[in-house]
Amino acid sequence: MTEHTSSAMPVVRLIPKAEARAIRHGFPWVYANELVTDRRTRNLTPGTIAQLEDANRTPMGVVTVNPASKIICRMLDQDPAAVIDQAWFVGKLQRALAHRARLYEAPFYRLVHAEADGLPGVIIDRFGDLAVIQPNAAWADLLITPLVAALQEVTGVTTVIMNGTGRARTLEGLEEKTDVLVGTAPDAPVQVPMNGAIYMADVMGGQKTGLFFDQRLNHAFVAGLSKAARVLDVFSHVGGFGLAALAGGAASVLAVDGSAPALELAEQGAAAMGVSDRFETRKGDAFDVLTALAEEGATFDVVICDPPAFAPSKSALEAGLRAYERIARLAAPLVADGGYLTLCSCSHAADLTKFRNASARGIGRGGRRGQIIQTGFAGPDHPLLPHLAESGYLKALTFRL
Repeated sequence: MTEHTSSAMPVVRLIPKAEARAIRHGFPWVYANELVTDRRTRNLTPGTIAQLEDANRTPMGVVTVNPASKIICRMLDQDPAAVIDQAWFVGKLQRALAHRARLYEAPFYRLVHAEADGLPGVIIDRFGDLAVIQPNAAWADLLITPLVAALQEVTGVTTVIMNGTGRARTLEGLEEKTDVLVGTAPDAPVQVPMNGAIYMADVMGGQKTGLFFDQRLNHAFVAGLSKAARVLDVFSHVGGFGLAALAGGAASVLAVDGSAPALELAEQGAAAMGVSDRFETRKGDAFDVLTALAEEGATFDVVICDPPAFAPSKSALEAGLRAYERIARLAAPLVADGGYLTLCSCSHAADLTKFRNASARGIGRGGRRGQIIQTGFAGPDHPLLPHLAESGYLKALTFRL
């Protein structure tokens, strides 16, 4: 299945109560309770390309349908006659690439950020001549061949890896799998230059695509605070904030993470930068290590906590906010007077206000007072669709205590 013509397309229709105007103005999703779901629609293969009509049978565009998902339709093109083939993908990818090429001199960035780049559920991170695709929606799984061909045509990448793991695929009813689609898998981590640091990305076995490009601007801000500073980087993954701080002239960095492979990659990055003498790691549960550091009487000029999503869904929100508060409470006492504490959240269920309040409560409970000096978000290679609040998941708050 490589292309679809409008004449052969099935048709799906909104119920009269559905918000057709919002979709016309750019909202990219149709929920299952907004669509006429007769037996024919329910029997469509997940990922089927169809034409969407409003309740008056006026064509609204081309959508992908997944009867197994709460998001039953995702808008692909508001032209009802659009043909979803390799040429269509080329157009989307050229537009995405033009933006990144203007932002960054080196080809290391998020090339496609799902709905915001017009490819719903598709993430593509670029590492030089290698790209990692996360097809988190059924349609992208079905049309992976023309997508990959277009990706090679537009960018010239020689290796394409599919990382089909994670919660989003489970919600779509898709199996988890990692595969080399083009080229050969690298036999060593990929070196990624960013903010003057060198990161090691494990594109085959690492978290998500192997590296988090979204924190680039926040790494740079913290690096600017870190000259001659003692820095603690908690939930450091492959050294995100810590290596940036070393590139910014930090006197010392202690990186804490629960994953030994991630810390090993961080150490390799420090070695590649020639700063191993100023870089230390500590493997362990972040809450335990923060508690132990307090008992040891340790203090730092800059402390960063960048945990995984504690509130990945609305149902997990209250527990997640308590966890963010606890992190702030444990981290605050470790910050020297006049020092800086950066707290991050990648939970889209916890909006900025809720996250800020939980962080401030934790700092207060840790016996400290602080002023917010910077609020950061994901970088411009992670564009935000204004209609879709979920796409603005990352928040980074820097306090001076």
